[in-house]
Amino acid sequence: MASDSGDGHATLKRCLGVLRDARNDSEQFAALLLVTKAVRAGEVDAKTRRQIFDAIGFTFPTRLLSSRQPPAGCSPHTFRALGLTLLACFCTDPQLAGHSQILNKIPTFNDILLSPCDPDTTSMVDDVYQCLSAVLATARGPRELVAKGTVSALCQAYLNGGHGSDRALTLLVGLLAIAEAKCWQRDAPQLLAVLSKLSGDFLKAEDMTKFELCEVLPHFIPLSPPLTENSQGSECLCRLYKGLADVLGSKLSQSQRDPALKLAAGLVQACGAEWIPAGSAGSKFLALLVNLACVEVRLTLEEPGPMEMEGKKEVVTACYVLMEMGIQECLREENPLLENGQKMQLMRIMEEAFGAVIFYLRQVKQEELQDPFIFASVRVLGAWMAEETSSLKQKICELLPFLVDYARKLFKEGSPAVSLPQAELVNTKGSALPQDALRFLLPGFCHLTAEDRPRDILISEGAPALLCEYFLQQWEVLTSESMAPAPLTSTEMSLQTVCGIFLNLVVTAPDLVRRDKAFSSLMDVLLNSLPLLLPQKHHLVLAANIATLGLMMARILVGSAALQGAKSAREFFGAAVGFLCEAHTAQADPSSPGLALAVSPSYVSAWDDICELWFLAMQALAGCIPLFPWLPHALLQARCLQGLVHLLSRVVPSSVHLELVTAFQAVLLELARASEQCRDVILSHHGTEWASLYGMAALEQCLAEHGGASSTLGGK
Repeated sequence: MASDSGDGHATLKRCLGVLRDARNDSEQFAALLLVTKAVRAGEVDAKTRRQIFDAIGFTFPTRLLSSRQPPAGCSPHTFRALGLTLLACFCTDPQLAGHSQILNKIPTFNDILLSPCDPDTTSMVDDVYQCLSAVLATARGPRELVAKGTVSALCQAYLNGGHGSDRALTLLVGLLAIAEAKCWQRDAPQLLAVLSKLSGDFLKAEDMTKFELCEVLPHFIPLSPPLTENSQGSECLCRLYKGLADVLGSKLSQSQRDPALKLAAGLVQACGAEWIPAGSAGSKFLALLVNLACVEVRLTLEEPGPMEMEGKKEVVTACYVLMEMGIQECLREENPLLENGQKMQLMRIMEEAFGAVIFYLRQVKQEELQDPFIFASVRVLGAWMAEETSSLKQKICELLPFLVDYARKLFKEGSPAVSLPQAELVNTKGSALPQDALRFLLPGFCHLTAEDRPRDILISEGAPALLCEYFLQQWEVLTSESMAPAPLTSTEMSLQTVCGIFLNLVVTAPDLVRRDKAFSSLMDVLLNSLPLLLPQKHHLVLAANIATLGLMMARILVGSAALQGAKSAREFFGAAVGFLCEAHTAQADPSSPGLALAVSPSYVSAWDDICELWFLAMQALAGCIPLFPWLPHALLQARCLQGLVHLLSRVVPSSVHLELVTAFQAVLLELARASEQCRDVILSHHGTEWASLYGMAALEQCLAEHGGASSTLGGK
């Protein structure tokens, strides 16, 4: 055999010499036949391959591909087959596979895949798949393949079921893993057709094929566009649901159950619970799904062995996605999939699973903090803490030092941790990078800062200072994004939630706000941010949070230099008062001849979210007026007071409910006490009369004491 191999190499070298020195096409063709025969026989090592390339380059294979005149007695595909064999040989060199001469032949490769295949052309198809696989592995390859139509060609090749169709599916999986969004953006109908076939096969299969498809299918479930948008996608989801219900309702081995759970998690990531039908069967399936996920989490995390644990991280992360869906479904009140009894049972089961997550996180060592599985575990625990703080409170309190330390470490260091594929239920962009563990912990921290013990732990661990830094960073991210109207981003949600945490601290720990320098820095940002934010009504909820927090902090930080009549302070208070005064308007009341007080049209859509903040801000503004001597004059200059008293003098008092009356009176009373000019404005609008009509006794008394005789004057 050794001598045969040596003879083969010697022949190959002679052929290369002929290729270099050939005087005509027939000599070159004869030598080329021997070269390609050696290539196909696998007799070419890297050195020889390079010698072949140096001898003929890309020019000769390109000529062969374009030639339509084969030698006498040869197959019409002979030249193209030879050219493809040479290119497939070159492509085994990664440098050559990414060469523009290979990339510009992608359309040719696509055409061959879509051409009818007969026994004479199977080797050409094999060579094309080898070339495409090599191109996929290069840096530029995936982008070029998508742009030049290879996704569509591979889909068709797979659906045709011809020679090598299994390799077409493998290549599609590889392309989707690298460039899913671009693939679906360009070739959604073709990919949907593949998913339709795969889901049909999955439903019909009754052997191990079913479990093999569980591994493949998640790659073909897009996060966008949603499969629920068209009938073909909905039919795919229906088949996948039925197939999974069949699989998970059977007795399975570990190796069979894991892929099924990962497929279910992929569907949840893409569609939430929309793929699970309403009704008894759907609710039982959902409960089973969450139950299995919780069991898997407990089995893996309660007694983790290092080797076993490493192999289970991917499936446990998929289980986290299913548990998070379980939380959402247990809390859903409108059109719930689960009955109340099922909800209570699942909450108990999930409580045990989250106990296992806490137990696992308490064992984590410092050197393991970069593990993306730790991130996934913290994220899912954050989802539980956001909704359920009474359960496991003791254990969560004990874990808080770790959570704060972990979030701080990732935030400060800009951790390179990367989430596992199943770790992100929400498609994360912008601020929601893997190091943004705080984003997932904020809702839970907001609940916990309202309670004494967990709040004390968070303060002692330095969470407030960390949150101040986080707020500053997130504000920079928001202002660097487009300020055009857009769906609520994770950045904006995070800023709103941090404001909620700070409001809790302002109310319950004012001394902390007073002494911690981080809050002074935060105050500076609030002063500058509200005037920028308020004109953009699509940020109204965030503006309400910032206005309320700024007003409440101003009462505590009244002595700070930034609040002593500086331009930023005056602009902030002007914007805050504008936000408060523009919230209501007078409008026609069908039930009476007069005008009624109503929420302003630009506030209506957000009012449920900001109503409570508005009342808090009014209360805080009333508290600020006696603390800042320049404030009444500033409100007069901005004509905010004039607008308010004009509004109250126009509307029917019965249209203003008691809570609003109390809020308006608090501000008006402080202004009347603090400034003679303010009193005059109120009186000029018949203030004593409408104060009596509204039942504003304290305001009425104040006006009477300081000049009630003026109440009969007309408007100035």
